[in-house]
Amino acid sequence: EVLTLLVLMSPLLRGLALHLHSAVTGSYIPGTHSIAFVNCLNEQIAKDIARAIMDKKLAAYVNILPKSSALYFWKGELEESTEILLLVKTRTSKIGELCNYVRSIHPFEIPEIISLPIEQGNPLYLKWIEENVPRD
Repeated sequence: EVLTLLVLMSPLLRGLALHLHSAVTGSYIPGTHSIAFVNCLNEQIAKDIARAIMDKKLAAYVNILPKSSALYFWKGELEESTEILLLVKTRTSKIGELCNYVRSIHPFEIPEIISLPIEQGNPLYLKWIEENVPRD
């Protein structure tokens, strides 16, 4: 009882317990993987950035979504443009490295690079992401 209470109270111990439980049962820990969104000016830039991400093994899969309209404020003015959106599937532990790398190669002054954790999904697909993105 005391051990259970300690595990629940300590975030570090709770995290270790979750990882141990996952390893033993094969269940997915919500948030282990993420989807990052990266906006690009055009299809060629999107393909170049997607390939660079894949070459660095920072993702298992990148979707390149077709042109969409965008409205945003830039330097106090409302702007309207079109852009291509990348959906990058990776380990959550790689998001910092992914963000830094994309910023270093992206032509935008402030590129959109945001991520959301994957809570659940096809266990085989989530395992496949894990197998194709090396650990830190």
